[in-house]
Amino acid sequence: MQQKRIVITGVGLVAPGASNIGEFRQQLLDGRSGIQEIDLRYFGKAPAGVCSFDETRYRKKKENKKGTRAGCIAVYCAHEALASAGLTKESINPAKTGVYIGLTEHGTVETENEVYNIKGYDYDVQYWTHHHNPRTVLNNPAGEVTLSLGITGPHYVIGAACAAGNASLIQAVQMLRLGEVDMALAGGISESVGSFGIFASFKAQNALAEADNPQLASRPFDENRNGIVVSEGGCIYVLETYESARARGAEILCEIAGYAINSDAKDFVLPYAPRQAECMQLALERAGMSADDIDLINTHATGTKQGDSEECKAIREVFGSASPWINNTKSIIGHAMGAAGVLELAGNIPSFTDKMVHPTINITDLAADCAFDKLVINEPVKTDGIKTILNNSFGMLGINSTLIVKAVKE
Repeated sequence: MQQKRIVITGVGLVAPGASNIGEFRQQLLDGRSGIQEIDLRYFGKAPAGVCSFDETRYRKKKENKKGTRAGCIAVYCAHEALASAGLTKESINPAKTGVYIGLTEHGTVETENEVYNIKGYDYDVQYWTHHHNPRTVLNNPAGEVTLSLGITGPHYVIGAACAAGNASLIQAVQMLRLGEVDMALAGGISESVGSFGIFASFKAQNALAEADNPQLASRPFDENRNGIVVSEGGCIYVLETYESARARGAEILCEIAGYAINSDAKDFVLPYAPRQAECMQLALERAGMSADDIDLINTHATGTKQGDSEECKAIREVFGSASPWINNTKSIIGHAMGAAGVLELAGNIPSFTDKMVHPTINITDLAADCAFDKLVINEPVKTDGIKTILNNSFGMLGINSTLIVKAVKE
């Protein structure tokens, strides 16, 4: 039986340096870093990706104060995605719309803040906020979207480490094909720059990037790369069937062609190239494609020595003599955790129309094991045309995800 074709018709996002898809695409083509130095409570100074956007465009300051930073980002992105798709909250069927949000972590920011606050009251828990539980339940960002938009269909969060953004899109595709929903808002959110624990943990693992100039800190594939730049951000898409999009005359940004998720079953944190290769290969098979059919690979590479090296091994195993363009978005915006995969995909989807591939920046000494003939370095490349994009997103506990999208001819 032929499966329903699922397409993306809208996108809303916030990234370090941009608050909509137009700004984001131009930032990536310009190779302008969105990384800055922050001074985090208890931790000190570190490079990080912080977002700036109109936080009261879609809900009041009082509502933002009651909710979470993750929820604020999610609400903004969801409204922007609907507008991008030519929809309003009144034009969708609230009972047949699903909300699926990918997260790497949630609740640490709120908990750390509350512990800090009651310190001033000799740790008397009567001063602990009664909003803490709804702020820290894992479904919080997705739930805040439903509250803002009046959506009564299913909402939940996909916890898949840094593969969570891709996983949320895969979940949406499956729910649409099952007929459980008619439309989906799906993507990923990260509020991680507010968490001491995240920075401290990466530091303890010797995996936190350091640089005198914060804009040079995120340097995947460079011989001198030394770790991850932690970033916040969010990206939510509108997904629907191809038939639904055509019936309402929507602009189709791309079609979900194939996907895969698998597990390394090897280590808590260390990546494993053979399973990453299997994930990419399975996604290609499900898309009915071969390695030669892929025009662009957007890599997961985070700027750690082993992580980048393992992904490059996996790409070589799968693609062999095929030579797609290859780039990396984290070099510009850092690692947005649960939002990483979907933000990076969003930054590359415009390649279908402008035929450009944005660069990987901060490469001054390309590592030999990360060298590819068509790795786009420091300057964008004009191509004859991009029709397919393969997007990798991998995470701790050995979870791997690959998503393949393709251009749709109207």
